[in-house]
Formats: sequence, C-alpha cells, structure tokens
Amino acid sequence: MFESKYSKVLTVVLIIVIIAIVLLLGFLGFDYIKKYNSSKQASDFVEDYQGDVTTSEENTTDDSNENVVLDSSNETPITSTTTGSGSGKKKYNGFTVVGTMKIPAINLEYPIVEEVSTTALEKALIALYPSGDNLNQPGNTVIIGHNYRNGMFFSNLKKLSNGAKIYVTDYRGKSVTYQVYNKFEASSTDTSFYTRDTAGLAELTLSTCTDASNDQRTIIFAKQI
Repeated sequence: MFESKYSKVLTVVLIIVIIAIVLLLGFLGFDYIKKYNSSKQASDFVEDYQGDVTTSEENTTDDSNENVVLDSSNETPITSTTTGSGSGKKKYNGFTVVGTMKIPAINLEYPIVEEVSTTALEKALIALYPSGDNLNQPGNTVIIGHNYRNGMFFSNLKKLSNGAKIYVTDYRGKSVTYQVYNKFEASSTDTSFYTRDTAGLAELTLSTCTDASNDQRTIIFAKQI
C-alpha cells in the first residue's frame, strides 16, 4: 500500500519535472529564434545599406517634428521638438535611419536611427548627441544601445579592447573607420565628455548600461583613422 502511494507521488513529481523542462526549453527556443531573427534582419539591412543619396536638394526642406527624447540621467522619455529632413532617409522598423555600424570584434551589425525613444532603443542603435546629421562629421557623436546581456545591441561592448575597429556608413553614403582608444565606466548622469575636443576629427562615444547597474554606463571612445 505504502509502495503504491510512493510510486504515485514519484510519477506526479516526474510529470511535473518533465512539464517544467518542456516549458523551459520552449521558452529558451523562442528567445533564441527571436534573437536570431532580429539579428539577421539587422545584419541584412546593414549589408545592403549604402546610405541614401536622395537626401539632397529635393529633401532639404526642414520639417518640425515632436519627438520623445530620453533624459540622459535616467533614460526617462521627455518631449522635445526637433527639425530635420528625415523624409528622404531610409526606414528600419518604422524609424529613420541615419547610418549603420559594424564592429567585427563583437559580431555587431545594426542600423543607427535618429529617433530617440524607448521603442526605438528596442529596435536599433540611436544617435543621441548631437544628432544623426553629425554622424561621420568632425566632432563627437554619442551612440547608445541596449545591454540585454544576450549578445544583442551593445551587450558585448564591455569586451572591446583598444585598437578594435568600428565601421560606420552614414545616410550620405560616406563610410568611416574608427579605432577604439579608451574604455571606462561612468555615471548615467555624466555627460561631460559629450563635447570633448576631437582636434577636427570625427569621433564616436558608445554608451550602454553596465551588467551590474542601470545607473552606470560602459563608455567607449573611438576616433577616425
């Protein structure tokens, strides 16, 4: 009698364990497929992107647009008004593309968009400062991306070392190679390096949350070579 009850309990426990394993595998499989599809979509877009040479005379009229902007201190959406001629630029998942970025050292290939919002941050990299129009131009351009800790976007930014190459193509069709020369962590409220002197060269600042805290940022400096 006791052995029969014990056997039934073991059977129930075994069934529960099997169901849990199946659900876990299903979740992991779904997450992998979602990540693969998202990464492939981004990679395909980047490989085909040659800028948008139509963004010239026919698209020089400035249009005022109200956009959602992230507060640099806590990435809370706030509203601001910007001007631009994004109508002539290509779109990626509904967002205006100002360029693309490749970092072979961490297998990164993503579009860079000009809209600054939490939704855009879930789809691409964002040209946060001063604007997407500054990409590949003299001065510093700040690019932000999510750290999902799963390899997507800027999750592997911390693995970059000095000397790593970054390739950026802007919407004008201009391609520039950058080289990493500094990596450090900073507070999310520290924007002092946004306006640093670049000696007339184009530079990039890449920024993402650290693995340990949303209040800290992994920062990468790279300069045109």
